[in-house]
Amino acid sequence: KNLETICFTIFFSNLAPKYGKTSRYIIGININLKNLSIMNELIAKIKEMSDALLVDAAAQAEKGNKAAGTRARKASLELEKVLKEFRKVSLEDSKK
Repeated sequence: KNLETICFTIFFSNLAPKYGKTSRYIIGININLKNLSIMNELIAKIKEMSDALLVDAAAQAEKGNKAAGTRARKASLELEKVLKEFRKVSLEDSKK
């Protein structure tokens, strides 16, 4: 859990016994913050993986480095999985 999720959870947990209705929103806020945290992590991972892919693809294209081509193809498959995960989380978040 990130710090924002913990702070909001503590804040609303303390209000819930006093205000009843507030307790309904604890879950929604937690999920939204969790999705934002996951999305930020995925975006960072996508940037990192894209950079590595581009370096290896350029090495293959410019220098004919076969090993770099293999790494680039492998990175493209891994990047595809992360992009699908990002799409899934993004769609979940947009439905709320």
